[in-house]
Amino acid sequence: MTIEGSSSRTQTGFFSESGELGGSHAQFTEICTALYERELIALSHLSTTNISILKRRMGGLPYHVQSVARFMVSQNSPSPLQVDTHNGSWYAKQPAKCPGLNQDSENCINWYRKHMAYGLIVPVLIHSIEGLTIELDSIDMFNADEGKVHLNKHGWFNVARTLLSRANETKDAALNSTTLLKPTKAIMSSACSGHVWNYKTRTMPRALSMREMRLSTQINWKNFTSTPKN
Repeated sequence: MTIEGSSSRTQTGFFSESGELGGSHAQFTEICTALYERELIALSHLSTTNISILKRRMGGLPYHVQSVARFMVSQNSPSPLQVDTHNGSWYAKQPAKCPGLNQDSENCINWYRKHMAYGLIVPVLIHSIEGLTIELDSIDMFNADEGKVHLNKHGWFNVARTLLSRANETKDAALNSTTLLKPTKAIMSSACSGHVWNYKTRTMPRALSMREMRLSTQINWKNFTSTPKN
């Protein structure tokens, strides 16, 4: 009952508190609705019995949704992305093959040695049994002396040697690994658009989580080396 009451109050005041891009802005409202519905579905499938986590996620939802929607409507950065208002997502033409598969490791390592910084938005190539996709993540810790960076979701990567991949501890480790990539326009566009490839061809894009949508609004498309101040 507590969660339902909280959800009801949140929805009631959702658009009335949306600020200068409120209910009178059709695109803003459409994006908010799409993001809100998508995140509620994700929360309904969250495998946790911790009510406090659900309440915290629900409580912060209006702020995150409005922030993303406001950026998508008013963004003036040199982004190559288009806005899909109906689905509350980014759109870019999907390449036939996953970008970054043949990225030069040494070039990538040198880039991270030079540009590693707290809060930097970076792409991670995900190899799984289903196929390939690129996720957005951010650096929350790093040790320049040891050449290590820690990502908020995907953990530690060593950029002091020619190994930027980590295999999960499964029988199919070759198909369950993460690879830190150097951000490029093609790679970041695919990450923001949720592009997915199986091991033969491209397939249906995935919906980004609210966390990834928030990260997508912090990308510096000019050089990828710092987080812009919005």
